[in-house]
Amino acid sequence: MTAENSSPEAKTSAENLDALSYEEAREQLMGVVGRLEAGGASLEESLALWERGEALAKRCEEWLEGARRRLAAARSNGEDGPTAS
Repeated sequence: MTAENSSPEAKTSAENLDALSYEEAREQLMGVVGRLEAGGASLEESLALWERGEALAKRCEEWLEGARRRLAAARSNGEDGPTAS
């Protein structure tokens, strides 16, 4: 599938992935999964939905990985600091 075959909505959506919060990306991903599970979409639409779902899943994983890094940094900073009595 090439960019010429993508709908303008899909192009706009792909460009805006970086602006999505984790919750927004997860909600959109659940919607994509629901539409794919419901069936009835054309092959082209199903492929576009699948690609969008993959991109949304990647965005969610980026958010989760960032959260893991922040937690690890907070834990290591806490270990270096004074202990509470």
